[in-house]
Amino acid sequence: MKPLVFYFLFSTFGATILCAQSPDNLTANSPVIADSTLAATPEYTPSPDSSQLKLLQEQLQESKLNEMNLRMEMEQLKLAAYAADSLKTAEQKARIDSLRNITEGIPVVIEADTLFFIYTNKGGLSPAGRAALIESAILRLGKEYDLKPDSVSLLTEETFTDMVYKGKVIGSITDKDAMWMNTSREKLSEEYRRKVVSALEVLKHKYGLSQLIKHLLLFILVVSAQYVLIRFTNYFYKKLKIKIENIKQSFLKPFFIKNYEFLSIDRQERLLFVLLNVARYIFIFVQLIFSVLIIFSIFPQTEALALQLFSYILNPLKKIGLNFVRYIPNIFTILIIWMIIKYIIKGIKYLADEIAGERLKVTGFYPDWAKPTYNIIRFLLYAFMIVLIYPYLPNSQSKVFQGVSVFLGLIVSFGSSSAIGNLVAGMIITYMRSFKINDRIKINNIVGNVIEKTPIVTRILTIKNEIVTIPNSTIMSSQITNLSESARTHGLTLYLNVTCGYETPWRTVHQLLLDAADATPDVMKTPHPYVLEDGFDDFNVVYQINIFISDANKATRISSDLRQNIQDKFNEAGISILSPHYYVNVGEG
Repeated sequence: MKPLVFYFLFSTFGATILCAQSPDNLTANSPVIADSTLAATPEYTPSPDSSQLKLLQEQLQESKLNEMNLRMEMEQLKLAAYAADSLKTAEQKARIDSLRNITEGIPVVIEADTLFFIYTNKGGLSPAGRAALIESAILRLGKEYDLKPDSVSLLTEETFTDMVYKGKVIGSITDKDAMWMNTSREKLSEEYRRKVVSALEVLKHKYGLSQLIKHLLLFILVVSAQYVLIRFTNYFYKKLKIKIENIKQSFLKPFFIKNYEFLSIDRQERLLFVLLNVARYIFIFVQLIFSVLIIFSIFPQTEALALQLFSYILNPLKKIGLNFVRYIPNIFTILIIWMIIKYIIKGIKYLADEIAGERLKVTGFYPDWAKPTYNIIRFLLYAFMIVLIYPYLPNSQSKVFQGVSVFLGLIVSFGSSSAIGNLVAGMIITYMRSFKINDRIKINNIVGNVIEKTPIVTRILTIKNEIVTIPNSTIMSSQITNLSESARTHGLTLYLNVTCGYETPWRTVHQLLLDAADATPDVMKTPHPYVLEDGFDDFNVVYQINIFISDANKATRISSDLRQNIQDKFNEAGISILSPHYYVNVGEG
């Protein structure tokens, strides 16, 4: 169509030039005759240029005819284009009608109020992008203190209409938008304008200058109320503190655990002050949180922030509450498992007490095994209970929980290798029955009574009242001598070496030693003491007196008494004991 338009303009411009040379516009000096009627007058004499004028007139007529033909062609092209546009518009409308029921528009939402929907693209923007720009423009205008919503106007172009406020475009309405809404662009633009003006009126009422003043007054009121609450809280705290100081002697009593004064009156008073102070700060903190939330909710600009802060507080509490409710079945399962294991352990403890008290006898099972066996079974049952409960613990399936569990297991494994060795040694020692509590034993050079046996160590009280702690793994690798067991079964043998000269008859020495043994308390009569000749030295004979005792704990005292009696008996008989020896070097003189 564009070449035809240019051809039409060019032809019109040429015809205009030719018209300018017509006889009506010729001057007196012009050789051209203005009208053919003048040639018929008697005064007119044809000039040589008459043929040229005639030619020009014929060309003018031809140009006019061409112009008319061109106009007819233009009209035909316009009709064809209009028909094509109408057909294209009908096709678009039919397509939109088919998509209208299955296509969801993008809403333009202002303050939770949906103004209208956007269905089409424009200028490279998607419907969502157009809706977001319109929303942001309306909200930005709505927060201006000097807003005049009625000043929103419509600026119509050939293919779209803009909603404008003070030269700023709020949004655009296209022909396609009108097709989607099944109306004309003019009607749709006016309808959208009314909705935008209504939304701006609401925003003006919310964000206007009068509202700002009201919000500032509320802000001052909330801050003042918070200040008064803090002062009142501190005042109430001081009053309670004075009240506690006045009534502590009449209402507070010392708290004892057996004979230990766990909480005296002064300690209880200090504890109450600490708890009261903590409660005061918690109460003030809660007040401040709610005050900040109220202040943020006063101003529309920070209302969203207030809701977000409130969600930071409410959501964790809500999540904890929901998780607790969901966790209630697991709690019941854990309680049932715990109760079953608890009563099983109680039953095993009852059997262990019966066996330890020798009221219940099991063949091949010694009474001193009862308590250690009970401890081992209790440990295994508790470990089994933890295995059963583990899947029901909160977040037990999370990777973090499992990672921490594995890490703790590795720490226990690497850090407790010696402890596990001692534990295993303690179990072996228990079932070896090498010694029992209160037995007097000898381990290496340590002699004393066993006062405690644990799975890890054994503690011994020596005859000098020294407590020696020996790891069970050390005991396993050492030689153990149980003096008490020997004394209980067939009597513990004690012996002393005494030396006398060859001039003293051996029968006399034997008799004196046996008399001294008979005179010693706690020496067993059966088997009877006896004397052995242990050796011949250069200047004396070594005699060994052997006695039997039934209580190994008295061995030290009995040995001392026996030495005293030996000295008494030999002194009475006038016999010298030659041990130890004394050598005197006499110099030559």
